[in-house]
Amino acid sequence: MFEGFESKRIAVNGISINYKIGGSGLPLLMLHGYPQTHIMWRKVAPLLAKDFTVICSDLRGYGDSDKPSSDPKHYNYSKKVMAKDQAGLMEQLGFDKYFLVGHDRGARVAHRMAIDYQDNIYKVVLIDIVPTNHVYDTANMKLAQRYYHWFFLIQKSPFPETLIGKDPEYYLRSKLSMWGLNKKHMSENVISEYVRCFSQPDAIHASCEDYRAGASIDMDDHNKDRKKKIVCPLLILWGKKGTVEELYDPIKVWKKWAINVQGFSLECGHFIPEEKPEETIKYLNKFFKN
Repeated sequence: MFEGFESKRIAVNGISINYKIGGSGLPLLMLHGYPQTHIMWRKVAPLLAKDFTVICSDLRGYGDSDKPSSDPKHYNYSKKVMAKDQAGLMEQLGFDKYFLVGHDRGARVAHRMAIDYQDNIYKVVLIDIVPTNHVYDTANMKLAQRYYHWFFLIQKSPFPETLIGKDPEYYLRSKLSMWGLNKKHMSENVISEYVRCFSQPDAIHASCEDYRAGASIDMDDHNKDRKKKIVCPLLILWGKKGTVEELYDPIKVWKKWAINVQGFSLECGHFIPEEKPEETIKYLNKFFKN
């Protein structure tokens, strides 16, 4: 995986962030989702590195990045703080302006970055999400069935941590199977790496804190900044076989949060860069190079 890339760690925003970097050209930061790590980009990053300097990092709390303790308001796992990590990473690497791609939770961090660090971003791609506030504001029975973990993980610690911790591998494999055809698109080596990173007690706690922040401080922050729309060009990608397709009109929703929006659905489930890497690269290249 990641042939030609270097694996590094860097101190930023009071923690250590793990990342890979490779290629040449304008910088491109790629942020992973739950319950994964930066290796979810393994099929697309090496090819994108032909045209861009690609940085794939682990969010705080995930992969081999630090997993700091949290607080009653979940501030340490708010998207503002997680966005500050990634903006600081790019600043320390010497990149004043860059392209940005996020999937799932990484897309929620990217959403926050596009508000707080809009002067530093050329264009942003958000994969298989609608805004957090919209998800909770429009929640119904179908949403609860599809996104049950949104309501499970936000329960008071250590309830979800204890249940997941009894068999983290079973839990993770179940989530991967539910959201995508992982047997076909994720090798056993890849799944084992996800299991290695996710099974740590502090990683399980951190991922719960990520969702607790999403249901509280993140919504408050977005409500405070409701008039601050994403000003850079925004591309939305989502899977036709997933929840976003079933429950939402993604482009219509995002036009309430951004000025310049376009989007496309791909014939796959939730794990778009792993299920449809060629199509993902095609859309990213076309969007970034135009």
